Amino acid sequence: MANMLKSSELPDCCYPNQPMLICPSSPTPKHSLYLSNLDDQKFLRFSIKYLYLFKKSVGLDSLKYSLSRVLVDYYPLAGRLRASAEDDQKLKVDCNGEGAVFAEAFMDISADELLELSKRPNRSLRKLLYRVEALTFLDVPPLVVQVTNLRCGGMILCTAINHCLCDGIGTSQFLHAWAHVTTKPNLDLPITPLHSRHVLKPRNPPQVNFTHPGYTRTNPKDDTHMIMDIAKFLQSQPLVPASLTFTASHILHLKGQCVPLLKCTTFEALASHTWRSWVRSLDLSPSHNVKLLFSVNVRRKLIPEIPQGFYGNGFVLGCAQTNAKDLVSANLHNSVKLVQQAKSILDNDYIRSMIDLLEDKTARTDLSASFVISQWSKLGLEDLDFGEGKPLHMGSLTSDIYCLFLPVVGDFDAVRVLVSMPESIVEKFEYYMKEYNLDKEDGHANGCQGEDN
Repeated sequence: MANMLKSSELPDCCYPNQPMLICPSSPTPKHSLYLSNLDDQKFLRFSIKYLYLFKKSVGLDSLKYSLSRVLVDYYPLAGRLRASAEDDQKLKVDCNGEGAVFAEAFMDISADELLELSKRPNRSLRKLLYRVEALTFLDVPPLVVQVTNLRCGGMILCTAINHCLCDGIGTSQFLHAWAHVTTKPNLDLPITPLHSRHVLKPRNPPQVNFTHPGYTRTNPKDDTHMIMDIAKFLQSQPLVPASLTFTASHILHLKGQCVPLLKCTTFEALASHTWRSWVRSLDLSPSHNVKLLFSVNVRRKLIPEIPQGFYGNGFVLGCAQTNAKDLVSANLHNSVKLVQQAKSILDNDYIRSMIDLLEDKTARTDLSASFVISQWSKLGLEDLDFGEGKPLHMGSLTSDIYCLFLPVVGDFDAVRVLVSMPESIVEKFEYYMKEYNLDKEDGHANGCQGEDN
């Protein structure tokens, strides 16, 4: 392979033209769009960055034209985020049709070489998304796209979609709508987006009727320096990514540790196992309280139900918690039970209470001792097709301190677990992630596949 691959460093992108703004192809509503309390949490003030690798490129003119068409329906993505005049901590979208950023580039690399590189996280993949020079998060357009053609005729599509405008379900809905307009320009969209978020407005006055352990209130007078802030500890060190793929048989083996005591889903088993492995690798004090925060779709949990096509953040964070000793010393089914309990309390009343809690701007997601999982593996993201076939690879452009459950192209039942952590503990984490799967018949470890080994 090329020397470039030995160093795992991608060559630089060549930009033949300046990036341009793609505006909606016909007039769109000009108004200020209300963002719900679930939308504008500080926890979500970043862009979800996807990377797609395709064997064959799609014409740039075709992609630009279809993007301008789909932005008519998804017009908030062509707007700009603003702070509310009444409360600068509250965000809104100025739907002004200013446009999405579209960059076209060329990179001297083949699809096969890039596929090899993308099997594990690589910081130089960031070159594949145009960096918008901006002073603040609000100054970055909600949608940034870069299409990079490769020397073999392949194509990379990278997108950055502002999380305040939508969740993972919404990103998938938008990308599939764009692909639909590209391949079937004369047919209506399969799902019409609904941009109003008033179904998620807080009650007046707010009614916080439950405790919400996933949140904490910031109070400068609190003396919390004696409590170890795991998130700050982790972020104070250089982070390296761990990436492990669990096949259907690995997941079945995990679930088998819970039967016959209880039945569980793939997510419940894998999330519990990953949480336990993370805590074990940190060597925390036995009494340290640890939390697992995980996204739960609430579209069908609210009364009335959120309608199909709702285009906003329709999820909340479930929170399982216990102390480090009980988590790591007990069997897997005990932590699965904690996850199931955290999910079971998320009914209409509890979610409404959570929305009302967020009216208090001192309330924030408690990341101090939390492991956070975002599930991307069942959203259909890997099925995106702009007319030249489904992707060879789909993943996250960047890896950060949060854990992602990613889809595996060509294997619907497999899940790739991606999480970054200090180099000093990544080996222990991978060991614990694989340790569960010991074949008792021959005594050999038969764990999940680690891409970093």
